[in-house]
Amino acid sequence: MASKLAPTKLSILGKESIVVDYGIWGTWIAEDLFMNLATSQEKLTSKDESISDDELKSKDTITTFILVTDQHLSKLYVPHFQKAYHEVALKLKKDIRLLICPPLFPGEVSKTREEAGKLQDWLLSPERDPSPDTKCCFIALGGGVIGDFTGYVASTYKRGVKFVQVPTTLLAMVDSSIGGKNGVDTPAGKNLIGTFWQPSRIYVDLDFLNSLPEREFINGMAEVVKTAAIWDKQKFNELEAHAMQLMDALRRPVSKDDNRLTKVKGVLKDIVLGSIAVKAEVVTQDEREGGLRNILNFGHSIGHAIEGILTPEILHGECVAIGMVLEADLSRLTGLLSGDAVARLRECLASYGLPVSLKDTAVRERSNLKHCAVDKIMEVMAVDKKNVGKSKRVTLLEDIGRTHQKKAVAVSDQDLKVVLSSGIRVLSMKDRRFSVSCRPPGSKSISNRALLLASLGTGKCRLSNLLLSDDTEHMKNALVSLKAATFKPHDGGVDLIVDGHGGHLEAPSEEIYIGNAGTAARFLTSIATIARSGESDYTILTGNSAMKKRKIGPLVTALRNNSAAIEYIGKAEDPEEASQTLPLRIEATEGIKGGDINLSATFSSQYVSSILMCAPLSREQPVTLRLVGGSPVSQTYIDMTTALMGGFGVHVTKSEAEDHTYHIPQTSYQNPPSFEVESDASSATYPLAIAAITGSTCTVPNIGSSSLQGDARFAVDVLKPMGCKVEQSASSTTVTGPPVGALQPLEVIDMEPMTDAFLTCAILAAVAQGRAGKSTTRIVGIANQRGKECNRIQAMRVELAKFGVSCRELANGIEIDGIDYRQLQTPQNGVDCYDDHRVAMSFSVLALVAPKGALIRERECVGKTWPGWWETLRNTFGARLEGVDLENPSKQEPPPDSVEYDGRSIYLIGMRGAGKTTTGKHLADALEHQFVDLDSLLEENAEKTIPEIIQDSGWDGFRTRELALLKTTLRNKKEGCVFSCGGGIVEIPEARQTLINYHESGGLVILVQRDIEDIVDYLQVDKSRPAYVDDMRSVIKRRQPWYDQCSNYQYYSQRAPSHSLDRASKELERFIAILTGKRHPFDRIRSRDRSFFVSLTVPDVAAALDFIPEVVVGSDAVELRVDLLEDPSSRDIIPSLEYVANQLAILRGSSDLPIIFTVRTIAQGGKFPDGAHKEMFSLLNLALRTGVEFLDLEISLPESVLRFISRRKGHTKIIASHHDPEGNLSWTGTSNSWTPHWEKALLYGDIAKLVGVATCQDDNFKLLKFKEYVSNLELAKPLIAINMRRQGQLSRVQNTLLTPVSHPALPFKAAPGQLSAAEIRTCLSRIGAIEPSKFYLFGKPINQSRSPAMHNSQFNQHGFPHVYNLLETDKAEDVEKVIANEDFGGASVTIPLKLDIMPHLDDISEDAKTIGAVNTLIADHSRESKSGQGFHLTGRNTDWQGMVKVLENAGARSATGQSGLVVGGGGTARAAIYALHQMRFTPIYLLGRSASKIEALIESFPKEYNLQLFKIRQAQYTFIPSTAIGTIPADRPIEHDMREALVQLFAQQKKGFLLEMAYGREATDLMELAQQWEIIPGLEVLAAQALYQFEAWTGIMPRLKTLREACGLED
Repeated sequence: MASKLAPTKLSILGKESIVVDYGIWGTWIAEDLFMNLATSQEKLTSKDESISDDELKSKDTITTFILVTDQHLSKLYVPHFQKAYHEVALKLKKDIRLLICPPLFPGEVSKTREEAGKLQDWLLSPERDPSPDTKCCFIALGGGVIGDFTGYVASTYKRGVKFVQVPTTLLAMVDSSIGGKNGVDTPAGKNLIGTFWQPSRIYVDLDFLNSLPEREFINGMAEVVKTAAIWDKQKFNELEAHAMQLMDALRRPVSKDDNRLTKVKGVLKDIVLGSIAVKAEVVTQDEREGGLRNILNFGHSIGHAIEGILTPEILHGECVAIGMVLEADLSRLTGLLSGDAVARLRECLASYGLPVSLKDTAVRERSNLKHCAVDKIMEVMAVDKKNVGKSKRVTLLEDIGRTHQKKAVAVSDQDLKVVLSSGIRVLSMKDRRFSVSCRPPGSKSISNRALLLASLGTGKCRLSNLLLSDDTEHMKNALVSLKAATFKPHDGGVDLIVDGHGGHLEAPSEEIYIGNAGTAARFLTSIATIARSGESDYTILTGNSAMKKRKIGPLVTALRNNSAAIEYIGKAEDPEEASQTLPLRIEATEGIKGGDINLSATFSSQYVSSILMCAPLSREQPVTLRLVGGSPVSQTYIDMTTALMGGFGVHVTKSEAEDHTYHIPQTSYQNPPSFEVESDASSATYPLAIAAITGSTCTVPNIGSSSLQGDARFAVDVLKPMGCKVEQSASSTTVTGPPVGALQPLEVIDMEPMTDAFLTCAILAAVAQGRAGKSTTRIVGIANQRGKECNRIQAMRVELAKFGVSCRELANGIEIDGIDYRQLQTPQNGVDCYDDHRVAMSFSVLALVAPKGALIRERECVGKTWPGWWETLRNTFGARLEGVDLENPSKQEPPPDSVEYDGRSIYLIGMRGAGKTTTGKHLADALEHQFVDLDSLLEENAEKTIPEIIQDSGWDGFRTRELALLKTTLRNKKEGCVFSCGGGIVEIPEARQTLINYHESGGLVILVQRDIEDIVDYLQVDKSRPAYVDDMRSVIKRRQPWYDQCSNYQYYSQRAPSHSLDRASKELERFIAILTGKRHPFDRIRSRDRSFFVSLTVPDVAAALDFIPEVVVGSDAVELRVDLLEDPSSRDIIPSLEYVANQLAILRGSSDLPIIFTVRTIAQGGKFPDGAHKEMFSLLNLALRTGVEFLDLEISLPESVLRFISRRKGHTKIIASHHDPEGNLSWTGTSNSWTPHWEKALLYGDIAKLVGVATCQDDNFKLLKFKEYVSNLELAKPLIAINMRRQGQLSRVQNTLLTPVSHPALPFKAAPGQLSAAEIRTCLSRIGAIEPSKFYLFGKPINQSRSPAMHNSQFNQHGFPHVYNLLETDKAEDVEKVIANEDFGGASVTIPLKLDIMPHLDDISEDAKTIGAVNTLIADHSRESKSGQGFHLTGRNTDWQGMVKVLENAGARSATGQSGLVVGGGGTARAAIYALHQMRFTPIYLLGRSASKIEALIESFPKEYNLQLFKIRQAQYTFIPSTAIGTIPADRPIEHDMREALVQLFAQQKKGFLLEMAYGREATDLMELAQQWEIIPGLEVLAAQALYQFEAWTGIMPRLKTLREACGLED
């Protein structure tokens, strides 16, 4: 309902056509349309001067209102309006038709010429009867898309008709609905087709904002902040003041019965009115963008370019917010805008939840780390319509509320690159003689203390010259979270009013994030103890990765000893340091107890300051603080703290009786009316150092000898002894440097009073040279600098070395050997700053005199204390700067666990009996690591068995040793080992945390599991360990959550019989490949012309083992449909995690194909409950933990699930899928378009999968157009796109990547219309997409060959149109003619052509070269022959593969001390040798008739084959062969000496495997001799090698069973 007062009206272009209020949608708007618009006296265009006033009324009367909206808003708001409209029409007796257009699909996809044409066709259709005439009026109900679209349609329909705007989003209310610009998108870009067409009315109903999602509201606030920033400083001040109030209201839950904006209605209306008024005024003065209107594009020049890259994941307002900050940076760089103004803009935007940097966490996560290359941003900016020629134009600010000019101005590409780039190159300074004054920002140390003390105090305090930086912003935000104070900008934002709450803090529900702000971290650790229970009973204090490495242990210990309840909850990179760093959980105890506190202050003075400031608010008694362990570091900072506390009403007494002891009264802080923050003395060292190093003069006007800061002594104590002229008063310091290159080294300088300034001193020492040849400067007293933002001492040594400067680290300092500045080298990859502002600023000083300057990486890190440092360098000192884009998209921070394996040691955990030893040995063998059983190592070190250790020391003693050993391995065996931990390692809390820390920092901890009953059976038999006190099953159940927490992967180890060990090993190798990222099957799949995956529609994989090997043939992957599994132990349809893990393991063991893990929900056409998000998440996480190759991720799942899975995917490929079983989506239309789903799939997946429904064949061709469209886009990813149902089968034939297929042996198809892979190939063959080829067997004699039967049966079975024939010949010339034919596909080659064929080939595989024979030809018609004529031919040898296959199938395998034997020395013997070598048999013995011939054969192979002559009558062999291959022709007898040697062998080796390659006789002489061995006939090899031939020709590995049947072999 509208307010009782009349709505507020604003004028634009001379008319009061903007209406703003609450509750006007419905009756009020309907009445206004009828009373004021339908009877309007307006003329549509200014050209209608000939129309008389009498004629106007009849011509302009509205006959039809046409409402345009989208599907979402239609349901929410249209019925209400229809009802109100008809009621008003009845009351006013109006007969004006209301047409409701078919609602559009929400989003940008609807804003196209095609959709506009559809709407106009709908209006002109006879069904409208009559179609709207020129007296109609469109009503645009929606956001910017609907407004732009409707305005475009209205301006072109019947050559232009009226329209009104009813914006429903904040962004549309304050921006797009005002000004008359409209447009539609084209493939070339957004809004490239459009008009200027002013709306007759703009109805702004603020009630729409009540249901607007938070992110959309924030999106609009970017435009609100923008208009204030360019036009109205007072409005900007109000935005700053009301941010917290508005955001608190906005974040309340949306309710139908409760308007969350009730308490801020007045504020919100004022803000919206103010923003609209600015735009209305600008449009009125410049309707057609002649110049002034360009200022509305502040933030848009860069923001639109960013949006063009990050859309649709990052919203328009979010991109503009980042653009505003960057364009403000540009204004600062060019000397127009102060640093304080930039900081205010950043802070204001951030206070409304808007991103201010491309590095913002939300931006990176939402965009999936999408990269905004500087060159790409510049490229997009080059086509901005504001540009003139090649000159880029940007709106620059001069102050908050005022632009530099009333138009956009030209800016240089060089300046743009400086503000856009992550790195900055500081060039050598040419003019090194100048005299300047430089005022550094406020002191970080004093600013943080003043903020904190004023917040703890009672009353208001005006802080001036406060540092506006990342650090102080983190401190302010933390204090707001703790409800310690409220903050309000004053005097245009120059000052800050702090209204302190007198120490009444409350623990917040959200964690407090302080980035890398070490001062805030240490101060807040103590201050958070003061809080009482509020939204939470504790405070979580955390920071970025660098902050989590910075020690805080001594402070926490001291606080704990005084009743503070503080818990370390971190996961540090070094597991042993986890108990020393953030994050912390700090209980709300309303202060520490008080009394005596002992604190070690030799590491950081901030520990002391933290307790000092917290102490007055102790609970029970005053605090006496004793600093123990020696003299405290940085005493001047402690003195600063006590002095500042005195200024806020608390007077600390330093004991005269005890050294380093302070007495703090128990009292409250009282705020002074005002407090001015000194400039930062540490920062002042940089401009003074520039004067020193360049021989120039610099004055810092507000830091002198009376400063509270120890670093104020830098000029006198450091620069003066180095040869500078120093003039220092109580409040000012001036330095004039000696001639360039004349700085003097300092033999030794103790910088303990000003430790932060040591970096500046080190830079100067690098170019300081003594007169007597002594150029070494020794800096001491700075040990605490190892624990700052980085290890600064180490950083200076490493980075100075890049300039050619030698340094040596000392225990508490550094030595630097100065060199001639002209000999400074250029750091090859720039200076690494370690996210440390002082490192960056220090080296920028050195770069000024380096001959070629230097690249400083991490340009933005100076924002911690001097955000405008680079502008100061350029504008005050005249330095030349160049931007350098260091953000390579290929080097973006990868998701956790997705970094390629670097050789770090691996830990296996799990119950005893789960298979850790077997798994670990396979793992170590595959990775060439050392396997170590920690239990065995523990026994070895103790020289006792574990039962003996427990008997002697008890379980606690054993666990202590177990933990110590774990830590020792982490410390001393960081790489190259696989450790198997004892089953009970997780019983130790510290061990659990250690393992968690290890895998969180990128290490691999693998949980090895097995069926619980198998484990119980094993433990009942195994007596090598003490019996469990508890029931074994209860032990397993208790430990399971710990095992899960401590591991990042899990492997299900099935108990396998000995003959299955080879398969188990291969299965584990696949698992390892995914874990380590060494290779992924998708690389091979993508290289294929077509690929398929078969969908397993079985309730139990184990029950389908008989036919699974058959159904997977011809596919490239196998899909496990988890939603179709039926767990007999589950109470509902959702299978348990244990059941699914077991099913996965069974499937892995039955097929070599990569697995696609799919949980299909009911809404997406599956059986999994739609709302079971928690259970879905658990299953998806299980898939990642088990290292599946592919994971199907439905993009309809909650964003939190999508983000977690996509970030934690490791090396698993995500198939981001969306299914539309109801057929609601369109491939080509913009209404209900597939495009938003495709865009979302791009965000979360490596592969997109879209499955629609076809109702006619045309739907399949529309799908093809869609695929063609998206494939041409820059960010395209692999796409699976098909239609379901029978009419959609053509789309399955057309799809080329991972087409889902079924198989006749499966119980049912996974989706309607699904085909088998063979059916798809048959279709492709019939339409000519697969051309028939001819395959042959070349050789003589071959008339009895089984090869045609084998291969032709496979061609038919898999849907190929090919034919396999015999070509019996012993002449290579006959073959040469056949292989030149266009329909030649490949061939098998046998004697006598295996060698003769080789000269006719383009390439020969390494195996064929080694063996010296080719038995397989492969034709590649996509490649040209090296001869330039015909196609490419490759020769391979598959005989050896066949030999390996049949031997392994029989159970033969090598192990330590096992050798092989080849009997015979002909051509087949070479393949046999190669086969045994591939199976790792060593040595390989050769036995033949001619010793000399055998010796020659041995010499022809590489030494690593370890070939040896099997000597006749040798009494004993070290390694007796257990596997032999016979290659003597069947029609030749075994000679006497060979027979004697073989008899001797078979007598010594009772069991073994003999592969007899000779066939044609049922039993050869060799077979007779080896009757006690398992004998494999050579015909088996014929079938087995055909496997690899068929795979080489078609890409399909057939079943050996079917080939054996074609050969007449029986099982």
